[in-house]
Amino acid sequence: MSVHREQAIEMILNRKEKDIQYSKAQNEQVSDIFGEYVFDDDAMLQYMSEDAFYKVKNVIKNKNKLNRDLADQVASAMKSWAMDKGATHYAHWFQPLTGKTAEKHDSFFTLDRQGKAIDDFGGSELAQQEPDGSSFPGGGLRSTFEARGYTAWDPSSSAFIMEVGNGKTLCIPTIFVTYSGDALDYKLPLLKSEKYLESAAVAVARYFYDDVQAINVTLGWEQEYFLIDEAFYTARPDLVMTGRTLIGKHSNKGQQLDDHYFGSIPERVYKYMLDLETECHKLGIPIRTRHNEVGPGQYELAPMFEEVNRAIDHNQLLMDMMERVAKRHHLRVLLHEKPFEGVNGSGKHNNWSISTDTGVNLLSPGQHPGKNLRFLCFFVNTIAALHEFSDILRASVASASNDHRLGANEAPPAIISTFIGTALTDVLDKIENGEESQEDIQEVLDLLENIPDLELDNTDRNRTSPFAFTGNKFEFRMPGSTINSSAAMTALNTMMGWQLRKFINDVQALKDKGDAPQMAIYKTLKEYIVQSKAIRFEGDNYSDEWVKEAESRGLHNYRTTPEALQAYAEDKAMELFTSSGVFTERELAAHYEVMQENYILKIDIESRTLEELCLNYVLPAAVKFQNELAENVIGLKDAGFKKKDLNYQMEFIERIQDAISKMHELGKKMTKERQEAHEKEGATDQALHYAMKVTPLMDELRIHADELELLVSDEYWTLPKYREMMFIR
Repeated sequence: MSVHREQAIEMILNRKEKDIQYSKAQNEQVSDIFGEYVFDDDAMLQYMSEDAFYKVKNVIKNKNKLNRDLADQVASAMKSWAMDKGATHYAHWFQPLTGKTAEKHDSFFTLDRQGKAIDDFGGSELAQQEPDGSSFPGGGLRSTFEARGYTAWDPSSSAFIMEVGNGKTLCIPTIFVTYSGDALDYKLPLLKSEKYLESAAVAVARYFYDDVQAINVTLGWEQEYFLIDEAFYTARPDLVMTGRTLIGKHSNKGQQLDDHYFGSIPERVYKYMLDLETECHKLGIPIRTRHNEVGPGQYELAPMFEEVNRAIDHNQLLMDMMERVAKRHHLRVLLHEKPFEGVNGSGKHNNWSISTDTGVNLLSPGQHPGKNLRFLCFFVNTIAALHEFSDILRASVASASNDHRLGANEAPPAIISTFIGTALTDVLDKIENGEESQEDIQEVLDLLENIPDLELDNTDRNRTSPFAFTGNKFEFRMPGSTINSSAAMTALNTMMGWQLRKFINDVQALKDKGDAPQMAIYKTLKEYIVQSKAIRFEGDNYSDEWVKEAESRGLHNYRTTPEALQAYAEDKAMELFTSSGVFTERELAAHYEVMQENYILKIDIESRTLEELCLNYVLPAAVKFQNELAENVIGLKDAGFKKKDLNYQMEFIERIQDAISKMHELGKKMTKERQEAHEKEGATDQALHYAMKVTPLMDELRIHADELELLVSDEYWTLPKYREMMFIR
């Protein structure tokens, strides 16, 4: 039986502090618990020989394979460490194309030949496992009857212990592939894209530093989310089924006063954040930042920057941990990009940069960026790559849920452009015009005498830009809060790897014609600056004027996922990903199909859930109240009131009836269009039909459902309202 609105509010108001289960280590210093459940360097040195330790580190550094003997030593050490921590099982932890994580638990316990119980975990179990691959999205890479799939250990990301209730499981980060070796996950393409970018970036970095041996791609993500009480969540079938409210009248007070952003964190939320941070720190996730976001009930957390593969593993683990910890506090995390209409949506800004193994951030401009040729090489090539492959980067963040956010007035639009700030714009303009730039990247901002001077960063921050340069990194703001960032980072790494190879060839061509090395670099960068100028925009990305200007520049505006995803089906994408070795033709086609199917299924679920909400909740409430009004009219007529005296009641009844009738007709149309979508041949046509035919009807249905929420007496409305979900804690 579903929980009704009044019951939910009563449950919330009667919550007791004693019902909350806190982490046992919450009051300890971060330095004492950080990485406690991670098989890191300290744990390896404690549980394996020094010789084996350095062999493993060398394998990871050089991206080589472990031999069987070394794998057995690692497995033995890992098992001993995990069992000393209380673990009884192990699992290969992987990231299938569902967007979530997956794991299959096996016990250390087994029986020897004499039937004696022993604990066993060897190199073969560490290196490989065989989960059933048939039920994961595969995009045609294997048939249902071809169930075999393999997970293989990723040594570059540390194993960790997941504690759930009283149980502890050793989790081993892995890739997930088919029997024939095709990628069925997000991790393997990401690792390949890193390798592809590194080989080109090292070559360019050696123009300036002879000692560079490797390149690190770094990522700092910013995770936005909403919190509501679990009673409200349970009372909203749309939240349970889809992660967002499919109907709901806007609260009279929302975010218009800007009083929630960076405001005092509510006590109940603060306790949740403390608990979550404790669990994150035990798992080695370097969370540092927490604050209120713009929307009521919306928050953000962010870690220190890490190597991109490890950062994404940590983010995927975090999203799972957020939900687990929230349940202890009788809260629910809403990670959907747009759980509440009319309120800011949630993103996951990806701050991307590249650095050398010697500690040089290749996107750091220094005091004189116009004279820093190393910086300009990587900065200009990033912009050139964005200009060349913007449609592919847009496709990498496309999803049914992110469609609600991109283009709204709190997120970047669906048009890809980059913001670099006035100082760097001046630098590029001067290079284009053959002038010398004297621009310093920073100047001192003088304040009152008793306040320290602040350094004003001339790159500023354009919160409307999808791809902004923010000092020594690019902030890609389009990824949605639910996304596995691997898709976007794989695209960005591959684009940049391709562009740097082009740069190397173009520079060499000029050197072959007699240009000195630095002059060849300068001339090539100047050409790229001119060619990619259309992708640079310093203004308001939210404005209608920009939409028109972007079109005149030849930039695309793909507002829906099916439109955006078609970039993956073009020859340009096929050439980029196959030539780089990141995807085979089969893998790229499969990933494209999975993303389309994911969109189709999510919109189908939303449409059916909306239909159920209307039939089981909205219309019964409206009819009951309408009957009460009709009885009132009949009673007043019997009492001798004239028709003109009943205009108010009759108008009310007619407005309710009009909304009911329109919902009935729209519901029938939506069902018909949904059926027609299924009759289309091919995922592309099905997805486009859902986007162009079904979702507009859902939007229209919502308008009338929300009108009825306004008209129907509060006592009849059983669904929690926006004002309650966002403000009652």
